[in-house]
Amino acid sequence: MTTRTSKQHKFEIAPLGDSAIMIQFGQSIDMGIHHKIKQLSDYIETHPFHGFIECVPAYVNLTIYYHPYLVWKSLRKTSQLGVISPFEHVKQIVENTINKIKDVDEQVARTIEIPVCYGGDFGPDLHDVATYNNLTVDEVIDVHSNGDYLVYMIGFCPGFPFIGGMSERIATPRRSSPRTVIPEGSVGIAGIQTGVYPIATPGGWQLIGRTPLDLFLPKNDPPSLLQSGDKVRFKPISLEEYMAYQEEK
Repeated sequence: MTTRTSKQHKFEIAPLGDSAIMIQFGQSIDMGIHHKIKQLSDYIETHPFHGFIECVPAYVNLTIYYHPYLVWKSLRKTSQLGVISPFEHVKQIVENTINKIKDVDEQVARTIEIPVCYGGDFGPDLHDVATYNNLTVDEVIDVHSNGDYLVYMIGFCPGFPFIGGMSERIATPRRSSPRTVIPEGSVGIAGIQTGVYPIATPGGWQLIGRTPLDLFLPKNDPPSLLQSGDKVRFKPISLEEYMAYQEEK
């Protein structure tokens, strides 16, 4: 692992196998770190190097996947073959890019509204979340639906957003015993994170409601309603409104 410091960024770079490189910007969920990761990811995506495959942002790091053979071919063309490896070449590109983008302005983030029917069969853990935090069910709903949220990463399953910015007033640990099936659209809490299950899958998050929106869109490009960097607002809706959303699909 190599540690580098630019005028505005401290980061560590390490190989991830023979076809990826990981750039680590910190150790904790942080808005500033997210902005650094988003800037680097956006720049690489719009200015790809020869052999580039994709960028995968996470909470504190960015992984860049590449074709070693195509990078090797680009080195051969520039007479650098045998001097540096494909990894070293990509690392140089990343270091130069980080210094290059330090003055780039942030793009305006999208804001996506997600309607949520809280409680009942859709939110079987809502009462437990309220009890754990010494709040009423209505207070939990009010806190959750009035948060200022940011999508930090997509992962775990197709289209699953890891969303930060939730108030610690309703933070609740994962369930001690995960469920074998979480219904599609379920809105959950895990620690200080909140998220939405885009497909039916096992999971251990505390379920507080459900949205009628489709988050996983396999026919779209990208196939996810939400992307890293999006802002999210949760809007409480009634069961009748939920059913109306479903009928309009």
